Amino acid sequence: LNLATKRNGSSDPVHPYPNIHNKPKVLVLHANGSNRDRDAALACEMAGGAPEIVHINQLVAGEKNLLDYSMLVVPGGFSYGDDLGAGVVWSADLRYLLGQSLADFVSSERPILGICNGFQVIVKSGLLEDVFVGKGEEAAGRGYSLTYNAQDHFECRWVTLDPVKNSKSVFTQNMSEPIFCPVAHGEGRFETIGRDTAELFAAGRVALTYAGGGYPANPNGSVADIAGICNAKGNVMGLMPHPENHVFPWQHPRFHRGDGGQSGLVLFENGIRYAAG
Repeated sequence: LNLATKRNGSSDPVHPYPNIHNKPKVLVLHANGSNRDRDAALACEMAGGAPEIVHINQLVAGEKNLLDYSMLVVPGGFSYGDDLGAGVVWSADLRYLLGQSLADFVSSERPILGICNGFQVIVKSGLLEDVFVGKGEEAAGRGYSLTYNAQDHFECRWVTLDPVKNSKSVFTQNMSEPIFCPVAHGEGRFETIGRDTAELFAAGRVALTYAGGGYPANPNGSVADIAGICNAKGNVMGLMPHPENHVFPWQHPRFHRGDGGQSGLVLFENGIRYAAG
């Protein structure tokens, strides 16, 4: 897969870490209905990784081995049509069909990034709590969930995300600027369930917040403006916005008016750099 802009006709993609000779292999997971696979793969390639889009059935059949990869991305879209709720069916696949290999992947502290529908999947699978193997949703003990937007309609526009300074997320380490990227979801409101939101912040679990606070800066009404969270170790992170859709300057909606910056590529750069060791 070579999607990035080429340098002087070379077959090598242009990316900010040319000194990474052994590019980390990144598995971009695909399921019926997911549709941001190529966007996520391009972002990973731009960041210096070697992405491969793999259908979940290939892992289940043993054609591909998750543990042969250094990083996992669960991209956005509408997996299985969201017929049983956003991300519910795909999360069941992760729990029951890939449970042990995912457990090994997480315990080896390899990075996992879930975006939009992928965030819904890793939240509802219990993946962010490391307790997903063989567990039903009711037993995951998450203490939080994602539900319908507070405005009760689909939101599709650009938002600004602030990194949380004390976050343990490997994807947001040393971030000095906000990220400007689009959202496109109807069920992105982050809510806690019998859990103190302050506890998540104190534990370094909150990675990103919507800048500005309140609607429309917070497009879905998430509690405490939370846009992305990570697991206790920081190697698994999910967020509702789409950083993979702002990795080139010209993708900025006001690029032709001279505006730019705050690219989402930094999240992928951090993940690839961490995966490279």
